[in-house]
Amino acid sequence: MTTDAFLADCRARLAFDLLSNTWNAVVLWALRDGPRRPVELRERIGGISSKVLTETLRRLRFNGLVDRQTDDDHPSRVEYQLTPLGRTLLAPIDTIGAWAFEHGDEVMAAQEAASTPDPRSPAC
Repeated sequence: MTTDAFLADCRARLAFDLLSNTWNAVVLWALRDGPRRPVELRERIGGISSKVLTETLRRLRFNGLVDRQTDDDHPSRVEYQLTPLGRTLLAPIDTIGAWAFEHGDEVMAAQEAASTPDPRSPAC
């Protein structure tokens, strides 16, 4: 990797852009065990609106990470599944999740410390 690996037009930046959206990684992870219908994804993920899920699935399809399949007998039945390219992101997502599990308390403590007013600071 060169020292210019994180410039705006580089491929490393592309990967970080894909994972910087909170829902991208969550939806990819939710699809790791196989195809899911949108309602199943919403139940599995929790806290995501239908609109945001739809936008996320479209974005993941646009980037070649997710496939959309319809049932010929039931056109309204739609399922999404990871593409082979999408599966390649599961290991990095797992690594980031493991890091968060190990260091999450430290990050939250730092956030708490940063948001607590310093009693030694003069009041405005």
